[in-house]
Amino acid sequence: MAHLRQSFPGTGNYDLFGNAHGVLVMHNDDVVDPGEGLDAHHHQNMEILTWVLDGAVTHKDSVGNVETLGIGTLGRMSAGTGITHSEANAAKRSGRQSLRVIQMWVAPHQDELPPEQSAHDFADALATGRPVVVASGRPEHAGTAAAPINNRYATLHIARPIDAVTLPGAPYGHLFLARGSATVRVDGEQHVLAQGDAMRLTDSGELTVTPVDDDAQPEVLYWEMHAGFDLVRS
Repeated sequence: MAHLRQSFPGTGNYDLFGNAHGVLVMHNDDVVDPGEGLDAHHHQNMEILTWVLDGAVTHKDSVGNVETLGIGTLGRMSAGTGITHSEANAAKRSGRQSLRVIQMWVAPHQDELPPEQSAHDFADALATGRPVVVASGRPEHAGTAAAPINNRYATLHIARPIDAVTLPGAPYGHLFLARGSATVRVDGEQHVLAQGDAMRLTDSGELTVTPVDDDAQPEVLYWEMHAGFDLVRS
């Protein structure tokens, strides 16, 4: 069984693109029981990122990729002209290890590209406590360790801050606290966030994120976006 928590409406008769914030159209926090998962299903013209928080996820697709992604690994799938894939908790039903992943969908700036899948391990980079650019389509991140995405306006930062860290302001931002608790100071205001809280930001300045509890290190996912959905699709 999968338990979904959604920052964006993604089930039922919802307009995904009408509910987009910046170029982000989906942001799910999924917990999947051992032996469970999603059967083969189809995607097209979407950039899909999967961040593993607990356990491991096994990905299989119609391009021939079979991968198991563990904690601290980002799975990146560019659906492009079309790809069918399945995702499942890598643990068997006899095990007790739940899978927890954050899955994010970003609109591409160009349709009908060849489908691609790749995996990127950031566990060591995040151990420093500083923010890490884990995925980006912005030109300044080309050739870096960041997973490349087909959206020139978007960057995903992840941090496990030990003390205060700074994240860049942007025309559109989406901050999600995956673990722990933290204060977020932005544009002269301070907000206290607990696990599962999210913030949508528009035309904000820099954000300062500070842990609240020394015994519970927070984990922050932050989308820095320099365009809205309408511009990307025009």
